[in-house]
Amino acid sequence: MTTSDAKIGTPPGGPMGTPGAPLPGDALTSSPQDVLRAASAENFTVSPLILPARQRQHLFAIYGFARLVDDIGDEAGGDRLALLDTLEADLERIWGGTPTLPVIQALAPTVRECDLGPEPFRRLVAANRQDQLVTRYDTFDDLLRYCTLSADPVGHMVLGVFGIGTPDRVALSDRICTALQIVEHVQDVAEDLAAGRIYLPREDLDSFGVREQDLARRTAGPAVQELIAFQVLRARRILDEGTPLVGLVSGRLRLVLAGFVGGGRGALDAVERAGCDVLGGAPTAPKPRIARYALTVALASVTPAARRAARSARVALPPLVTGGGIITKPTGRGGGE
Repeated sequence: MTTSDAKIGTPPGGPMGTPGAPLPGDALTSSPQDVLRAASAENFTVSPLILPARQRQHLFAIYGFARLVDDIGDEAGGDRLALLDTLEADLERIWGGTPTLPVIQALAPTVRECDLGPEPFRRLVAANRQDQLVTRYDTFDDLLRYCTLSADPVGHMVLGVFGIGTPDRVALSDRICTALQIVEHVQDVAEDLAAGRIYLPREDLDSFGVREQDLARRTAGPAVQELIAFQVLRARRILDEGTPLVGLVSGRLRLVLAGFVGGGRGALDAVERAGCDVLGGAPTAPKPRIARYALTVALASVTPAARRAARSARVALPPLVTGGGIITKPTGRGGGE
């Protein structure tokens, strides 16, 4: 699962059907329209109507690729690693050849027009390879390293489309994308467990006295609720650290990034409103609430305090992987619920 699991706006050409429909036939040869039709609804809009048509088209091309990689890694039958190898081989042809897969063909003009390098795209493929081989993460730092593959590249691509991928902006974007990935892990505990994966670090389960079988219950007991509340606090802190990025951009992109941050805050709010019980399904926020969060972020980004935060963030952002996380955990409790 990567941060490509996001709600999309209406793709070019109009509505395409019911979200969540399975990809027909061979996923590798699916059209971009089929891939977008199969996308599931999540927290925020990938390509809002406020953007110029060409930039929206670029974002849809990137999102189509990210969704296809994710669909193969999560849902494809047969040898998923072989399918990912085939996809990556065709991806490489963008920079030295002629792609043959429909989604890669649709991506090629965006890569060339925006002068995007291959590394972020390779990382998304690597994240889904890792999902086939790694189903548990011992520490928070291990999970953060996974996020450098599964989440952060999406921000690099978006900044690249707008031609503003400076190191300071990329560092802040990484914070936002990592936080959004953690938000999805929190929301989708039950779904991930059904797929055989747990993205909550083992060290955190141990600290809160939670066993894996506790996550398989229909409702969360007190220890699981405390564990999820801790993850919410951690994700919010990381998201807040990345939010000064909104003040480092201008125009319509500022509104887009405020929407991403607002989507994350709305999702965290939904989890808290559900009492941090995510075992019965992913809590989601209604669109009006997300819009309010996004508007608040956008308006705050133009205040003097926000401008100062943006300036200081250019030089003062510490590394995220710090050997134990950002917020102190309780000591191990042992036992379970």
